[in-house]
Amino acid sequence: MKMPWLLYLIAIAAGVFSTALSGSNATLSKELGQPITSGIIVEFVVLIVLVVIGLTYGGMQLPKAGQLSQIPWWAWIGGLGGASILLTQLTIAEKIGAAPFLGLTVTAGVVMSIALDHFGWLGFDRNPAHITRLAGGALMIVGVALVAKN
Repeated sequence: MKMPWLLYLIAIAAGVFSTALSGSNATLSKELGQPITSGIIVEFVVLIVLVVIGLTYGGMQLPKAGQLSQIPWWAWIGGLGGASILLTQLTIAEKIGAAPFLGLTVTAGVVMSIALDHFGWLGFDRNPAHITRLAGGALMIVGVALVAKN
């Protein structure tokens, strides 16, 4: 039995938590005065949490021989993306404010996701960018412009 509403609630909770992360990561960076060191600390905590969850619930296995060479090149950019998000949280979020920061990152993500779906890039199934999706992306751009306006 699928429960898409539960998945939506989890995604909403992740979005709320993501907002809090921007503030907590920016505070860590400000207090330490070292964005890179702060990022290493954050990622170390992420590593520990994932190892504990993996050991507790299973699912931690080393890849099989040859499996790594079979993975498409674009599957490896997640770490680069994660590092860029973390570094922007550590260095920019506090300077521009929570609402503009998250508005910009979420809106950019939605606009990019429309393109990814439309062209079927990075492993996504093709889902054409019809007028309602394009209008939704445009409305988000307008919305973030209003949120960011001083």
